[in-house]
Amino acid sequence: MLRTSGKAILLLLLLGLAPTAAAWNAAGHRISAMIAWEKLDHACQAAVTTILRGHPDFGRWLARSKDGDPGRSAFVEASTWPDDIRRDQRFYTAGNEEPTPTLPGFPDMERRLDWHYVDRPLEGATVRKAPAGDIERQIERLARVVGNPHASPAERAYALPWLIHLVGDAHQPLHAASRYLPDGRSDQGGNTVRIVNPFNTRHPETTLHRYWDDLPGPPWLRDSRLAAAVSSLTSRHAPPPRETEAARLIDESWRLARDHAYPPSGQEVPTIGHDFHRQAVEIANRRVSEAGYRLADLLRTVLASREAPSGKASRQPDMRGVSRGTCVSGD
Repeated sequence: MLRTSGKAILLLLLLGLAPTAAAWNAAGHRISAMIAWEKLDHACQAAVTTILRGHPDFGRWLARSKDGDPGRSAFVEASTWPDDIRRDQRFYTAGNEEPTPTLPGFPDMERRLDWHYVDRPLEGATVRKAPAGDIERQIERLARVVGNPHASPAERAYALPWLIHLVGDAHQPLHAASRYLPDGRSDQGGNTVRIVNPFNTRHPETTLHRYWDDLPGPPWLRDSRLAAAVSSLTSRHAPPPRETEAARLIDESWRLARDHAYPPSGQEVPTIGHDFHRQAVEIANRRVSEAGYRLADLLRTVLASREAPSGKASRQPDMRGVSRGTCVSGD
């Protein structure tokens, strides 16, 4: 008969039996957004600010920040919005709750939890159905909406925070991969993997997924402390190879998950060791930095799509390519 240790039982009680995938914590998303903002020229900053002003929560974002630049404040705070709505009663989770009324300015009130990830199996797994998660397709679709001058202001304002956020999520290793049991069950990107983390005294017992989410820094990181963290990271991490194709970003994360995301097995509840933690911190810092650089590249690309002189919409840019040119389009 199988036996469960006292520590494992305690972890089940503390963490719940059905953990939910999140993303980089708020610090990780704000870091990536701030890096992206700093890499955009003034025209592109003005374009994204104009789009975000059409979002119903624009005022809420400004109220959270002490930053004197409203465009930068909104852009950075918008980066966490797709996670913030998990606790927002205006929105609902399909399959678990009744739909809520569609409020002015929102084209959709569903929380869209499956947009944040894809449970792509690691090597050797047998998967009986398509992996859960839709991040790749959504990044591509949202980019087209943001770059479409003929989309409604509400559609673009809704799409931009999601795009900012999902580019960050695509760089988190455990948002691109899962381990599967022989019976076909997924570990949900490490959400069902319990670990002990001696490097976090506030949350020493957690899941592997949350461990990775929290590596970039404390979730309250904002304003001057955020700026200092961004300065430190950009001084250590140069822009990566130019890449904005969602499939390739996810493939990078999948390889990192395969090679580095899981601690050595052998314990029922693994304890994170010093060497593993040091390497994980370095990977997380590099990935949130890369997400920021690439988000800037992506926004320059999609916002460079202008209306042709003849009055016909110009062809949407090829999302497989990247341009580091000036963002010359905005509303």
